Amino acid sequence: MSKNTITDWRPEDPAFWEGAGKRIAWKTLAITTISLLLSFCTWFLMSAVAVRLPGIGFKFTDNQLFWLAAMPGLAGGTLRLLHMFLIPIYGTRNVVTIATVAKILPCVGLGFAILNPTTPFWIFIALAFLLGMGGGDFSSYMPSTSVFFPKRLQGTALGIQAGIGNFGVSVVQFVTPWIITFAICGSTMGGSQVFAKAGKTSQIWLQNSTFVYVPLLLLVGVVAWTGLRRVPVKASFGEQLDIFGNKHTWFCTITYVMTFGCFSGLAAAFPMLIKSVYGGLPNAPDPLKYAFYGPLIGSAMRVLAGPLTDRWGGAIFTTLCGVGLIAGAAFLGFSDILIHPSMETFPVFVWVMLGMFFFTGIGNAATFRQYPVIFAHSPRQAAGVIGFTAAIAAYGPFLFNTIIGQVKSACKTPAPFFSGLLVFCVLATAINWWFYQRRGCEKPS
Repeated sequence: MSKNTITDWRPEDPAFWEGAGKRIAWKTLAITTISLLLSFCTWFLMSAVAVRLPGIGFKFTDNQLFWLAAMPGLAGGTLRLLHMFLIPIYGTRNVVTIATVAKILPCVGLGFAILNPTTPFWIFIALAFLLGMGGGDFSSYMPSTSVFFPKRLQGTALGIQAGIGNFGVSVVQFVTPWIITFAICGSTMGGSQVFAKAGKTSQIWLQNSTFVYVPLLLLVGVVAWTGLRRVPVKASFGEQLDIFGNKHTWFCTITYVMTFGCFSGLAAAFPMLIKSVYGGLPNAPDPLKYAFYGPLIGSAMRVLAGPLTDRWGGAIFTTLCGVGLIAGAAFLGFSDILIHPSMETFPVFVWVMLGMFFFTGIGNAATFRQYPVIFAHSPRQAAGVIGFTAAIAAYGPFLFNTIIGQVKSACKTPAPFFSGLLVFCVLATAINWWFYQRRGCEKPS
């Protein structure tokens, strides 16, 4: 074992695992999970900031605000397509360290953009895209974890990492309303803004919401550089393309778009959904007082369901997720709750959304338990499939926000979006049941 590279890595060997492997694997999981938590915080930062921008004087339309929340999703999905190849080429230590420190740039940039009320929309769009670097990390961090742990613990390890990482969505949506209410360092981080809502005004420091992550990213970057190592799993870019010749790569992609695509998409869109549908009503709710509950529930269920999928397999839980999402999408798509919104029915909307987040959390744990089993013949391919499916599903925030924004502009309600989501979830659930769950299926998982 060299300083930066582990030359002998045999996690499936019980003696090796109990001797040195377990300690290294869990240490690696701890560091990369903390980094991933910050990745999700920065990835969804714009969804928390966008709903406050009109209140401090930025003249952006609802459709423009949906686009701001969508751009990190576009970047996250695209960068995940790159990240899925990085671990076998550059190793865990290099990838995690550079990915962590790189996110300091858009955080600093967004803070200064907020401080200048004349900052044009295109700069916010560019910064929103750069914040998507946090979304890209997932497709290298998770494959890294899959090669550090034996198969019998991968459901638990991946569930812990992804679940705690997903908590970053709730953290940023929960912390933002609090941290912007006071000056953290006096005037060092800029002055306050006058925030206007429903005829009332208050002083806020919106730049706090982004500057606060800068020292944390720097600290975790140093810890990653000093505490992580790489394992001897190597492959060139060309060699890793072999996963695309396997039909199960594409089936797994569809099921993960249903689970994580819905989780990330709904998490990014939830604040703007509340603002755009209910924001014009008397005593309108503050979106961020409710939005963080959804990702919190989904993240918690991803952690809690991990051990269950190790015990009973992932396929049955993926089907359960699909059924739950179908029910939620059907209710929002075909009832009149979004067509004729009112504060009386607002709690019903919130509870249905929280139910959908609950099922996405179960599904996220289940699918990542399935993939190492479906591709059990090649741990490297299994890691690649995890990276690729995560990349495509990361487009969820972009697709959900842009489509919802367009649908609402055209139909005056986002209800038709959920009708379309229903159709997709039926397809994905059917694929999972046919190939991975039913008796005599091709790849029981």
